[in-house]
Amino acid sequence: MTINKSQDASIKSAGTQKKSIAREYTEAILIALLLALLIRTFIVQAFKIPSGSMENTLLIGDHILVSKFSYGTHIPNEIPFLNIKLFDDIILFSSEPKRGDIIVFKFPKDERRDFIKRAIGLPGDLLEVRRQKVYINDKLYENPHVRHSEAASDQALVPRDDFGPVLVPEGHVFVMGDNRENSQDSRYWGFLNIKKIRGKAIVIYWSWNRIENWVRMERFGKILD
Repeated sequence: MTINKSQDASIKSAGTQKKSIAREYTEAILIALLLALLIRTFIVQAFKIPSGSMENTLLIGDHILVSKFSYGTHIPNEIPFLNIKLFDDIILFSSEPKRGDIIVFKFPKDERRDFIKRAIGLPGDLLEVRRQKVYINDKLYENPHVRHSEAASDQALVPRDDFGPVLVPEGHVFVMGDNRENSQDSRYWGFLNIKKIRGKAIVIYWSWNRIENWVRMERFGKILD
Protein backbone atom coordinates (compact mmCIF):
# COMPACT_ATOMS: atom_id res chain seq x y z
CA MET A 1 0.00 0.00 0.00
CA THR A 2 1.32 3.39 -0.96
CA ILE A 3 0.72 6.42 1.24
CA ASN A 4 0.78 9.72 -0.55
CA LYS A 5 2.15 12.86 1.01
CA SER A 6 -1.24 14.25 2.01
CA GLN A 7 -2.15 11.03 3.85
CA ASP A 8 1.26 10.98 5.52
CA ALA A 9 0.75 14.56 6.69
CA SER A 10 -2.65 13.64 8.09
CA ILE A 11 -1.21 10.72 10.07
CA LYS A 12 1.57 12.88 11.48
CA SER A 13 -0.93 15.61 12.33
CA ALA A 14 -3.16 13.15 14.22
CA GLY A 15 -0.20 11.77 16.16
CA THR A 16 1.02 15.23 17.00
CA GLN A 17 -2.48 16.22 18.19
CA LYS A 18 -2.66 13.22 20.51
CA LYS A 19 0.73 14.09 21.98
CA SER A 20 -0.35 17.70 22.34
CA ILE A 21 -3.54 16.77 24.22
CA ALA A 22 -1.61 14.40 26.51
CA ARG A 23 0.95 17.12 27.16
CA GLU A 24 -1.78 19.66 27.95
CA TYR A 25 -3.41 17.31 30.47
CA THR A 26 -0.03 16.54 32.06
CA GLU A 27 0.82 20.22 32.35
CA ALA A 28 -2.61 21.03 33.78
CA ILE A 29 -2.26 18.29 36.41
CA LEU A 30 1.24 19.43 37.37
CA ILE A 31 0.13 23.06 37.65
CA ALA A 32 -2.86 22.04 39.78
CA LEU A 33 -0.60 20.00 42.08
CA LEU A 34 1.86 22.87 42.36
CA LEU A 35 -0.91 25.36 43.19
CA ALA A 36 -2.36 22.97 45.78
CA LEU A 37 1.08 22.59 47.37
CA LEU A 38 1.64 26.35 47.43
CA ILE A 39 -1.79 26.97 48.95
CA ARG A 40 -1.20 24.26 51.57
CA THR A 41 2.25 25.64 52.39
CA PHE A 42 1.59 29.37 52.49
CA ILE A 43 -2.15 30.11 52.65
CA VAL A 44 -4.48 27.52 54.18
CA GLN A 45 -4.30 23.89 55.27
CA ALA A 46 -6.96 21.42 56.31
CA PHE A 47 -6.73 19.47 59.57
CA LYS A 48 -8.89 16.85 61.26
CA ILE A 49 -9.56 16.87 65.02
CA PRO A 50 -8.64 13.44 66.46
CA SER A 51 -9.13 14.04 70.20
CA GLY A 52 -11.40 15.78 72.69
CA SER A 53 -8.83 18.15 74.21
CA MET A 54 -10.61 21.20 72.76
CA GLU A 55 -14.20 20.19 73.52
CA ASN A 56 -16.69 21.74 73.28
CA THR A 57 -15.11 24.26 70.92
CA LEU A 58 -13.85 21.47 68.67
CA LEU A 59 -15.27 17.96 68.58
CA ILE A 60 -13.69 14.71 67.46
CA GLY A 61 -14.38 14.45 63.74
CA ASP A 62 -14.41 18.19 63.06
CA HIS A 63 -12.44 19.20 59.96
CA ILE A 64 -10.98 22.68 60.10
CA LEU A 65 -9.13 25.15 57.92
CA VAL A 66 -6.00 26.77 59.33
CA SER A 67 -4.57 30.07 58.12
CA LYS A 68 -0.86 29.53 57.43
CA PHE A 69 0.13 33.22 57.27
CA SER A 70 -1.49 34.56 60.46
CA TYR A 71 1.81 34.61 62.35
CA GLY A 72 4.30 35.00 59.52
CA THR A 73 5.54 33.17 56.44
CA HIS A 74 7.18 29.81 57.07
CA ILE A 75 10.00 28.86 54.75
CA PRO A 76 9.25 25.26 53.63
CA ASN A 77 11.68 22.95 55.42
CA GLU A 78 9.94 19.57 55.19
CA ILE A 79 9.44 17.03 52.43
CA PRO A 80 5.68 17.28 51.68
CA PHE A 81 3.49 14.57 53.25
CA LEU A 82 6.54 12.78 54.72
CA ASN A 83 7.24 15.15 57.65
CA ILE A 84 10.97 14.83 57.03
CA LYS A 85 12.64 18.01 58.30
CA LEU A 86 15.47 19.39 56.17
CA PHE A 87 16.61 22.36 58.29
CA ASP A 88 15.58 24.49 61.28
CA ASP A 89 12.37 26.53 61.20
CA ILE A 90 12.67 29.93 59.52
CA ILE A 91 9.79 32.43 59.67
CA LEU A 92 9.62 35.73 57.82
CA PHE A 93 7.54 38.62 59.21
CA SER A 94 6.99 36.63 62.40
CA SER A 95 4.34 37.76 64.88
CA GLU A 96 3.02 36.26 68.09
CA PRO A 97 -0.55 35.00 68.51
CA LYS A 98 -3.14 36.93 70.45
CA ARG A 99 -4.40 35.64 73.76
CA GLY A 100 -7.24 33.24 73.10
CA ASP A 101 -6.22 32.30 69.55
CA ILE A 102 -6.68 28.65 68.62
CA ILE A 103 -3.39 27.52 67.12
CA VAL A 104 -2.06 24.42 65.37
CA PHE A 105 1.58 23.63 66.07
CA LYS A 106 4.27 20.99 65.91
CA PHE A 107 4.25 19.05 69.16
CA PRO A 108 7.61 19.90 70.80
CA LYS A 109 8.19 16.34 71.99
CA ASP A 110 7.55 14.86 68.53
CA GLU A 111 7.45 17.34 65.66
CA ARG A 112 5.93 14.75 63.33
CA ARG A 113 2.66 15.25 65.25
CA ASP A 114 0.40 18.32 65.10
CA PHE A 115 -1.42 19.57 68.21
CA ILE A 116 -4.17 22.16 68.54
CA LYS A 117 -4.63 24.28 71.67
CA ARG A 118 -5.51 27.80 72.73
CA ALA A 119 -2.82 30.42 73.37
CA ILE A 120 -3.25 31.54 77.00
CA GLY A 121 0.05 32.96 78.20
CA LEU A 122 2.04 35.35 76.00
CA PRO A 123 5.73 36.36 76.22
CA GLY A 124 6.40 38.21 79.47
CA ASP A 125 3.21 37.02 81.22
CA LEU A 126 3.30 35.72 84.76
CA LEU A 127 0.90 32.76 84.63
CA GLU A 128 -0.52 30.66 87.43
CA VAL A 129 -3.30 28.07 87.77
CA ARG A 130 -4.98 27.95 91.18
CA ARG A 131 -7.78 25.42 91.74
CA GLN A 132 -8.53 25.28 88.00
CA LYS A 133 -8.64 29.06 87.61
CA VAL A 134 -6.05 30.79 85.45
CA TYR A 135 -4.39 33.99 86.63
CA ILE A 136 -2.29 36.14 84.33
CA ASN A 137 -0.18 38.86 85.93
CA ASP A 138 -2.14 38.23 89.16
CA LYS A 139 -5.50 38.87 87.45
CA LEU A 140 -8.16 36.22 86.87
CA TYR A 141 -8.36 35.28 83.19
CA GLU A 142 -11.93 34.45 82.21
CA ASN A 143 -12.30 32.18 79.20
CA PRO A 144 -15.92 31.41 78.21
CA HIS A 145 -14.82 28.37 76.20
CA VAL A 146 -13.34 26.43 79.11
CA ARG A 147 -14.90 23.09 79.98
CA HIS A 148 -14.41 21.34 83.32
CA SER A 149 -15.54 17.74 83.61
CA GLU A 150 -14.41 17.46 87.24
CA ALA A 151 -14.56 19.83 90.18
CA ALA A 152 -11.37 21.10 91.74
CA SER A 153 -10.06 18.59 94.26
CA ASP A 154 -9.50 19.44 97.93
CA GLN A 155 -6.04 18.00 97.44
CA ALA A 156 -3.89 19.97 95.02
CA LEU A 157 -3.65 18.14 91.69
CA VAL A 158 -0.38 19.31 90.19
CA PRO A 159 -0.06 20.34 87.41
CA ARG A 160 -3.67 19.82 86.29
CA ASP A 161 -5.49 22.09 88.76
CA ASP A 162 -2.57 23.92 90.37
CA PHE A 163 0.42 25.11 88.39
CA GLY A 164 3.09 27.78 88.63
CA PRO A 165 3.52 30.66 88.85
CA VAL A 166 5.77 30.72 85.79
CA LEU A 167 7.09 33.54 83.62
CA VAL A 168 6.49 32.95 79.90
CA PRO A 169 9.84 33.53 78.14
CA GLU A 170 10.32 35.64 75.05
CA GLY A 171 9.56 33.84 71.80
CA HIS A 172 7.24 31.37 73.52
CA VAL A 173 3.59 30.96 74.51
CA PHE A 174 1.76 28.91 77.11
CA VAL A 175 -1.05 26.85 75.56
CA MET A 176 -3.98 25.00 77.11
CA GLY A 177 -6.83 22.89 75.81
CA ASP A 178 -10.39 24.06 76.47
CA ASN A 179 -11.22 20.64 77.93
CA ARG A 180 -8.98 21.21 80.92
CA GLU A 181 -9.21 17.74 82.50
CA ASN A 182 -8.46 16.00 79.20
CA SER A 183 -5.65 17.98 77.60
CA GLN A 184 -1.92 17.41 77.37
CA ASP A 185 -0.68 20.96 77.13
CA SER A 186 1.90 23.40 78.50
CA ARG A 187 1.07 22.36 82.05
CA TYR A 188 2.69 19.02 81.28
CA TRP A 189 5.37 19.60 78.63
CA GLY A 190 6.27 23.27 78.96
CA PHE A 191 6.28 26.40 76.80
CA LEU A 192 5.74 26.39 73.05
CA ASN A 193 8.29 28.03 70.78
CA ILE A 194 6.43 30.44 68.49
CA LYS A 195 8.46 29.10 65.54
CA LYS A 196 6.65 25.77 65.92
CA ILE A 197 3.23 27.29 65.23
CA ARG A 198 1.76 26.17 61.89
CA GLY A 199 -1.14 28.60 61.86
CA LYS A 200 -4.43 29.84 63.30
CA ALA A 201 -7.61 27.75 63.20
CA ILE A 202 -10.31 29.81 61.50
CA VAL A 203 -13.34 27.73 60.50
CA ILE A 204 -14.97 24.28 60.57
CA TYR A 205 -15.77 23.16 57.03
CA TRP A 206 -16.91 19.58 57.72
CA SER A 207 -17.84 17.49 60.76
CA TRP A 208 -18.48 13.78 61.07
CA ASN A 209 -19.73 11.99 64.19
CA ARG A 210 -17.92 8.68 63.83
CA ILE A 211 -19.67 7.08 66.83
CA GLU A 212 -23.19 7.64 65.55
CA ASN A 213 -22.20 7.79 61.86
CA TRP A 214 -23.87 11.03 60.91
CA VAL A 215 -22.86 14.42 59.58
CA ARG A 216 -23.03 17.38 61.96
CA MET A 217 -24.54 19.84 59.50
CA GLU A 218 -24.98 22.50 62.18
CA ARG A 219 -21.18 22.82 62.53
CA PHE A 220 -20.48 23.61 58.86
CA GLY A 221 -19.03 27.09 58.43
CA LYS A 222 -18.63 27.71 62.16
CA ILE A 223 -16.08 30.47 62.73
CA LEU A 224 -13.65 29.63 65.53
CA ASP A 225 -12.90 32.10 68.30
